[in-house]
Amino acid sequence: MDYVTAFITGGIICVIGQIILDRTNMTAARILVLFVVLGAVLGGLGVYDQLVRFSGAGATVPLPGFGYLLAKGVKQDVAANGLLGAFSGGLKAASAGVCATVFFSLIGAMLFRSKGK
Repeated sequence: MDYVTAFITGGIICVIGQIILDRTNMTAARILVLFVVLGAVLGGLGVYDQLVRFSGAGATVPLPGFGYLLAKGVKQDVAANGLLGAFSGGLKAASAGVCATVFFSLIGAMLFRSKGK
């Protein structure tokens, strides 16, 4: 049942993004920023925690999950280190994912050649 709730939650997040893309003049980049900021705000308010407990990876893998991760890292680091944690907490929390993305992108770029249109 965990897989079903994760799939449905992630699908709903993607459907919301597609509806915004189809019904407004927003570009995909603006929607990306909107989702990350929305995840950070909801994570900072503690609302996104409930969604993560309910659906697990269905809420943490899509773009709002990245914003949630940043907000959660900031909250934890502020509790541990004070105001300085507001600057370093998000970076610490997201560093493994960003490093993995850069590393695997480099491997993909070395293995495959891009084709012109």
